[in-house]
Amino acid sequence: MTVVAESFVSSEVNRSTTSRTVAITGASGMVGQALSGLLKQRGDRSIAVSRSEGDSYEDSIRWNPESGLINPARMEGVDAVVHLAGENIASGRWTDDLKRRILNSRVQGTKSLVESLAKIEKRPSTFICASAIGFYGDRGETIMAEDSPAGKGFLADVCQAWEAEAMQAEALGMRVVCVRIGVVLSPKGGALARMLLPFKMGMGGNVGNGKQYWSWIGLNDLVRIFAYCLDNDQLSGPVNAVSPQPLTNAEFTKVVGSVLHRPTLFPLPAFMAKLVLGEMANELLLSSTRVNPGKLLKSGFAFEQPELKQCLEHELGMSR
Repeated sequence: MTVVAESFVSSEVNRSTTSRTVAITGASGMVGQALSGLLKQRGDRSIAVSRSEGDSYEDSIRWNPESGLINPARMEGVDAVVHLAGENIASGRWTDDLKRRILNSRVQGTKSLVESLAKIEKRPSTFICASAIGFYGDRGETIMAEDSPAGKGFLADVCQAWEAEAMQAEALGMRVVCVRIGVVLSPKGGALARMLLPFKMGMGGNVGNGKQYWSWIGLNDLVRIFAYCLDNDQLSGPVNAVSPQPLTNAEFTKVVGSVLHRPTLFPLPAFMAKLVLGEMANELLLSSTRVNPGKLLKSGFAFEQPELKQCLEHELGMSR
């Protein structure tokens, strides 16, 4: 964790000198661990909200995603909640059972958490909930902003219901931010981790025709965005967490190959992706979602790795 924390030393933005206590669901995941490291680095306290409870208040707060916090009173004194927990959408082919778990883990999990927060007297002032750019669906070359309408498809439906439950926290007096996350790049997990081996073996290539837009974000900038949303009281509602430079899959592939010094001559045809992954291929690999981080840019957020080459070199430890 020390390495992760050190990589965020230059990432603090517009925050007061007062430390805060932040409760994080999904704290053991890739994003949760990195965010906890950043918060610790800058003097905040992070508390994991998990199924198992530690020996002290500082360790964790116990919850059941289906029924909510086991002891809501333990959330007293927490300044903010960052809700990251949810079933991995890329854990396997989307069977009816997996789709049900993906939906329920986000919608019911968020609903139960907000209902638990309603039971305490001194509530957190800020509720930040993860969401995804899947909200927009497959939109071709059209640029999506935070006020763009929702798209169609399973992920779009999930994101709409997910955000709707998160926004219920506004009625409890909390500032709510829904962070719509793009393709997260880190060798620790997610899309990039799965790409590295085939690309390093010289077997990387376009997915489908390569014309679909991939809106991506490096892990370093993503956790900085979460911290920025914690600090910036002017931000609320949906916030697009993507680089300001989305690329087509063909452009993306070319940059990855260039950074790794490997050829990219082995495309994955659309029919093969659909055969292997089914519906998931359509929504995660072949869908085109070109997203602009308008709210972040307008509010003054500065990306540390806005270009893909720069981001990959940083995340892979190749930066000088």
